[in-house]
Amino acid sequence: MNWDVIIALDFASAAETMYFLDRFTEEKPFVKIGMELFYAEGPDIVRQIKQRGHKIFLDLKLHDIPNTVNKAMRVLSGLDVDMTNLHAAGTIEMMKAAVEGLTRADGTRPLLLAVTQLTSTSEQRMQNELLIDATMPETVGKYARNAKEAGLDGVVCSPLEAALVKESCGKDFLTVTPGIRVADSDVQDQVRVMTPARAREGGSDYIVVGRPITAADDPVAAYRRCIEEFAPK
Repeated sequence: MNWDVIIALDFASAAETMYFLDRFTEEKPFVKIGMELFYAEGPDIVRQIKQRGHKIFLDLKLHDIPNTVNKAMRVLSGLDVDMTNLHAAGTIEMMKAAVEGLTRADGTRPLLLAVTQLTSTSEQRMQNELLIDATMPETVGKYARNAKEAGLDGVVCSPLEAALVKESCGKDFLTVTPGIRVADSDVQDQVRVMTPARAREGGSDYIVVGRPITAADDPVAAYRRCIEEFAPK
């Protein structure tokens, strides 16, 4: 397995993003473009970053009726991203429609992942506010199995549930885990978190790291620390 660290580019503009990426003179990190940046700059930001040689996880978390998601994925398939996602809560039918829409005429497509439960969602909130009576592990496991049945490549889940997903869906089913904090950092609005080293031990294939890198005094050093802890050579 090729473990990797994905940096979350949670910036409000292309200028901020390029200033940050310019600091990486030796590495070309795998990066995540989320809603804030994509909605601010549109598809051009994807093309600009791809031209710089970065792999891209386009994190838009689609969730709508199957036909709408299918058409949206057809649009996203034209962007040269490496990974994208949707919400598993949209049902197996929606996820199958997404796979169909994302697949290009030549049969290729980016990796497609399903978000199980956000790392800011606790089991108590899930049960009390979303009225999901199952436990967090039961819910994540079921959503992961639904994603596999729909033909997806893996899920986005908390690192706390990565091992469970592997047990439920097999070792080749990808686990991409946000909620990563180095040992001495603030967890902020995340409630289900883990260090890079523990995430690897727990079964994460990719970890997504935002503020511990982007807000660091030395982002390159912070990135290298995460790489050393999670994917040492």
